[in-house]
Amino acid sequence: MASNRDGDPSLGYLTRKDTEVKLPRPTRVKNKTPAPIQITAEQILREARERQEAEIRPPKQKITDSTELADYRLRKRKEFEDLIRRVRWNISVWIKYAQWEESQKDFNRARSVWERALEVDYRNHTLWLKYAEVEMKNKFINHARNVWDRAVTLLPRIDQLWYKYIHMEEMLGNVAGARQIFERWMGWMPDQQGWLSYIKFELRYNEVERARGIFERFVQCHPKVSAWIRYAKFEMKNGEVARARNVYERAVEKLADDEEAEMLFVAFAEFEERCKETERARCIYKFALDHIPKGRAEDLYRKFVAFEKQYGDKEGIEDAIVGKRRFQYEDEVRKNPLNYDAWFDYIRLEESVGNKERIREVYERAIANVPPAQEKRYWQRYIYLWINYALYEELDAEDIERTREVYRECLNLIPHEIFSFAKIWLLAAQFETRQLNLKGARQVLGNAIGKAPKDKIFKKYIEIELQLGNIDRCRKLYEKYLEWSPENCYAWSKYAELERSLSETERARSIFELAIAQPALDMPELLWKAYIDFEISEGEYDRTRELYKRLLDRTKHLKVWISCAKFEASAMEEQKLCIQNARRVFEKALNYFRMSAPELKEERAMLLDEWLDMEKSFGQLGDVSLVEPKLPKKLKKRKQIASEDGLAGYEEYIDYVFPEEAHAHNLKILEKAREWKRQKLASGAED
Repeated sequence: MASNRDGDPSLGYLTRKDTEVKLPRPTRVKNKTPAPIQITAEQILREARERQEAEIRPPKQKITDSTELADYRLRKRKEFEDLIRRVRWNISVWIKYAQWEESQKDFNRARSVWERALEVDYRNHTLWLKYAEVEMKNKFINHARNVWDRAVTLLPRIDQLWYKYIHMEEMLGNVAGARQIFERWMGWMPDQQGWLSYIKFELRYNEVERARGIFERFVQCHPKVSAWIRYAKFEMKNGEVARARNVYERAVEKLADDEEAEMLFVAFAEFEERCKETERARCIYKFALDHIPKGRAEDLYRKFVAFEKQYGDKEGIEDAIVGKRRFQYEDEVRKNPLNYDAWFDYIRLEESVGNKERIREVYERAIANVPPAQEKRYWQRYIYLWINYALYEELDAEDIERTREVYRECLNLIPHEIFSFAKIWLLAAQFETRQLNLKGARQVLGNAIGKAPKDKIFKKYIEIELQLGNIDRCRKLYEKYLEWSPENCYAWSKYAELERSLSETERARSIFELAIAQPALDMPELLWKAYIDFEISEGEYDRTRELYKRLLDRTKHLKVWISCAKFEASAMEEQKLCIQNARRVFEKALNYFRMSAPELKEERAMLLDEWLDMEKSFGQLGDVSLVEPKLPKKLKKRKQIASEDGLAGYEEYIDYVFPEEAHAHNLKILEKAREWKRQKLASGAED
């Protein structure tokens, strides 16, 4: 233990404390203001560069005689051989070794190293390239040929080897040898660039026929659009228009259905355009547009429009522009046949052109795309295709029978037992009315009520019959309407209004009585208001009071009380009696809110405000002092808001304190004071 404390043998008998790296304690910067002289990063770098120590380089060795040279070579070779023995697969070591032997002008040894390296990895084309370059650099041509020949035999798919071999032969002026190498290469069917290099080689020596023959073999090996176009351009460049046209025609025969056919047709048309054969070019464009799928013909359409603008007349230009837009719409509806907005745009385009047969064809194609699901939301856009079709046939084509057939087919297609469209029924009925076919219109609306009754259909049918003065039919329709929808307050009100307009007061009253007797109504307040207004307009004040009484038995809503009081105040009787009746109503309402619904403080306050306003409106006959003592005080209070996490805060609200509540509160305070005094006296007596 003591020896460990004194020193550690592994640390040279130094203590741990002695060997600790003591870093300087970071000083706190007290003054953080910028220094008056600022130093840039450039100055710091320059200063570091100046203070850098000189690089230590090994001393240069000077060889003075052959013995020293032999020793140096032996030592270097031993180093390389040892290195190769350790890292045999590292090609860069072999290359350095061979290049060093070359620098010593010992070419036989250098070749030996290259050959040994190739035995290790003959698939490495970099080795072959450097080996051949060494032979070429030192003008060992036959050796270089030998290396290149072996390289292209072993690695025929490495294009760079072929290019370098051919380039060497061409630089030596051995054109026949270069051609022979090209032929060997073409036997391996290389990519397009290899063939084009062969063609350029022949053209450099003006061997046009040879180049043409190579092009023929090229398009057989690579039957692609780009290859045929290059061939045709080659013929055109040499002034052989007939040959170029023949090349294009052969290409169209073979590649009309190819994915890149658009490019071929565009090149063919531009060729004919350059040859001033505008009709031929137009025919090519039209043939291409008919045969190429719309999704792949965008560039073709653009070129065709530009061509027509340059060479065509007004009709041709318009036709080309319409054709381009037609192509876009066809592409859209092909991708998604249920995209009804695209169909609408397509139809609008065809209608602007005005070709009836084509318009009808597009309409028929559009309406054939029935929504797959029988849900109304999917049909809402689709149904407008039928509507537009029918309106087109009626207004533009003026074909009445066809319009009737469109409406009939549409109504047969809609699944009325699941959902229906009142708009279609009404449009069909209005169409028949415009044709003065009232029987047909009634039949359509009758079918609509039988298959898919809707509010709109009943209203329109009743409106038509009312305009025609058929009261009995209107009554029957209202009966059907109410039989179908007995809770519809609008229908009851309109039926009673009809009877009243015919001075059938008793019938109207009976209808109202039937209506308010219904167990369920959608808007009962409107129905009661209509009934009360009806009785007031008839001057039946007793009946009106009775109605208000029946209504208050059903509901004690604030608005009903106020309405009843206003009625009593405005009844055409003696004014004092009216005021008394109105006050009586207010008193009853106040008693109800005080005794039966004390929690409805706001409604009670609103009732008193209405009463006060009414008393003021009575003028001298009014008595404000009846209401003012009953008015509440407004108090701002706060209450806690509860949330899922607990209390979220407070919110302010208005509370109303009525006079009787304030008096009761004061009594409670006095009672508590007496209790406190009693307790105090009792405690004093005990002491």
